[in-house]
Amino acid sequence: MALIALCGLADATFLTVMHLTGDDSLCGSSSGCSTVLSSVYASVGGVPTAAFGMVGYFAAFSAAVCSAFGYPKARAFLSCTVAAMFLATLGFLYLQAFVLKAFCPFCLLSAALTFLLAGILVGTLPAR
Repeated sequence: MALIALCGLADATFLTVMHLTGDDSLCGSSSGCSTVLSSVYASVGGVPTAAFGMVGYFAAFSAAVCSAFGYPKARAFLSCTVAAMFLATLGFLYLQAFVLKAFCPFCLLSAALTFLLAGILVGTLPAR
């Protein structure tokens, strides 16, 4: 899970830098990327939403590492973090599909990584 979160952190950092610099040339021919990154939903109070993703992925990475080393509360923190990320991802996918009608491939990568984190977390729940 730590490696997946690290990949997500890299993706969210990339999206944050693209948003802050206004340089969407790395999106290539994907006009959806430009549409999503320049929408009113791309920032909250002047802070790029991808920056919140950075915080979430960093928290997930840290909690996954701590959990791997046996810290008992790390698993609960990881679960809460991934649950919040999952719900936010559902909201962002809704916005892309039904409001903006455009998809950013880097945002979709982040969504896939979040779904993967959630799937692994649910799949590794301790038996009761």
